Amino acid sequence: MSIDFEKVKAGIESMRTALDLERYVMKTYDSSDIFYGHGSPDPLGEAELTVAHVMGLQLSDLGHFAGALSTPEERAEIAELVRRRIEERIPLAYLTNTGWFCGFPFYVDRRVIVPRSPIGELIESGFEGILPHDPENVLDLCTGSGCIAIATALRYGQQVNVDAADISAEALEVCGINIGRFGCEESVFPILSDLYENIDPSVRYDLIVSNPPYVDAEDLGDMPKEYSYEPGIALGSGEDGLDITRRIIREAPEHLADDGVLLIEVGNSVYNLMDQYDWDFHLAELKKGGSGVFYMTRDEAAEFRDRFLA
Repeated sequence: MSIDFEKVKAGIESMRTALDLERYVMKTYDSSDIFYGHGSPDPLGEAELTVAHVMGLQLSDLGHFAGALSTPEERAEIAELVRRRIEERIPLAYLTNTGWFCGFPFYVDRRVIVPRSPIGELIESGFEGILPHDPENVLDLCTGSGCIAIATALRYGQQVNVDAADISAEALEVCGINIGRFGCEESVFPILSDLYENIDPSVRYDLIVSNPPYVDAEDLGDMPKEYSYEPGIALGSGEDGLDITRRIIREAPEHLADDGVLLIEVGNSVYNLMDQYDWDFHLAELKKGGSGVFYMTRDEAAEFRDRFLA
């Protein structure tokens, strides 16, 4: 659908309060063909993120500041964000350098994918029903922006050490920015590693968690334009989307504590996983949306490896 951006700009410039701007931007997004999947589920969520960012508000503050007056400079900035979001189809998180995860604003740019993992819900619940006890050592494989590693560290405090591993040095630069932003230098440790390659073999982890690349070849070719701005290395994983997942499972038993747990997000590729392997996968219960997160104990991962991945 063609949008007259001069008309949109004039409309935004005629608004005054945060609520008026939010309503107008929501209506504009709703009339476009942008894809919602990088931090907000719908036009309202996208509009809230846009207005809150420019006006320097937390999302939770929008209701309190609904009547706050905007400045001409803020309205001009909002108009430009809206234009680029719709015209160029760039995810808003890249335009604002902010991706929200577990209620925290993480720095993001095109060196990493935008935080959106349903694992965030499990972190908030303390991995209820999944972990036998609070973890002391955690390994986050394919950490990207570090959002899972850092949110886990913030959830458990000083009792936990989190190793955040990624094959991309550029991604670890972003991870480092976020470690500093949240003051997690003493609890989160970035490691340049192709999965377990540079992980200390003497450490046994209570939890290995990963949101690895898992998009299969068919879905990769059908993804909306927004995904083209994300690093390809963080999305695709072979014909069935499970190449990296199999590698993670295969070596996990050597790095897990005796009562440790391996938890992996594979999204839609969970159907490929269940079709290929005759196994009773433990699927995490997700109440806030999302799917395709499964977990295994150390013994189960060893049995799965010996049966299917040897």
